[in-house]
Amino acid sequence: MEALGIRGICYDSGSSYLKGPAGAPTLIRKALRSGMMNLYTETLGDLSSWETSDLGDFEIQNYLDIEGLTREHLTRKPKLFTLGGDHSITYPIVKAYAGNHQKLDLLQIDAHPDLYQHYEGDPYSHACPFARIMEEGLAQRLVQVGIRTLNPHQKEQAERFGVEMYTMPGGLPELPLQFSNPVYVSVDIDALDPAFAPGVSHRESGGLTPREVITLLQSIEGEVVGADLVEYNPLRDLDGMTSEVGAKLMKELLGLLL
Repeated sequence: MEALGIRGICYDSGSSYLKGPAGAPTLIRKALRSGMMNLYTETLGDLSSWETSDLGDFEIQNYLDIEGLTREHLTRKPKLFTLGGDHSITYPIVKAYAGNHQKLDLLQIDAHPDLYQHYEGDPYSHACPFARIMEEGLAQRLVQVGIRTLNPHQKEQAERFGVEMYTMPGGLPELPLQFSNPVYVSVDIDALDPAFAPGVSHRESGGLTPREVITLLQSIEGEVVGADLVEYNPLRDLDGMTSEVGAKLMKELLGLLL
C-alpha cells in the first residue's frame, strides 16, 4: 500500500467573509507541476520517487461528510495530505484521525486561533474548528503559532482548553518543536504576512515570512501523520503569487509526511 494520499477538499461554505477557497486545490497542484520549481524539498527529498497517490478533488455539499470521506481514505492510506478549502475542514478530518490514533497532538500555523464557540451562530464556521476539536478531546495538545487576531473570548477559550499559543507580539516558539504523540499539522496560508501571500480572504498584516514557516516545519521532532494546507483564495490572489507559495509549503509538508 502506498504510504500517502494527496487530495483536495473543495469546500468553503464555512467561510465567514469571502468565498473562494473551494477553488484552491487545483491551482496549488498546477503551480507545483508548472515547471517553475523542481520536485525536491529543501532537505533533498524527491517527491517524484515517493510512494504517493493523488486521490483527486472532492466537492463537498454536506460538511459532516468530510469525516466519513476521511475515514474511508484512511483505510487506503495511513497518512493524508489535504488541500483545502476553508479551515473548517480540519475538525472533521481530525475527528476521523482520532479514530486511528489513541493520542494525537496538533500544530496549527495561523493568523487566527479559530477557537470561537460559534461564529455568527454557526458552530462549524472556519472560525471554530479548534474549539470543536478540543472540546471533544480529539487532541491531547494544541500548539498555535503566528496568532495575531486574539480577542477576549478566544483568549478565554485558549485558557479553557490549555492551548499553547504563540502570538506574533509574544514571539515564536523555541525550536525544535517536540511532540511526544503523533502530530497533525494544519497550515492556514493567512499565517503568512499578506506581502508574501495576498490570496487569502482575511489579510492580516504583521505575519510570518515563508522562511519562518518552513524553518518551523523543518524543526518538528515527532511523527507527522497528517497535514492540511487551507484558506488559499484564488479570487484574491495577485499573479498566482499565493498559489506558488502554497506549492512551496506543500512540498515541505509532504517532506514531513514522508
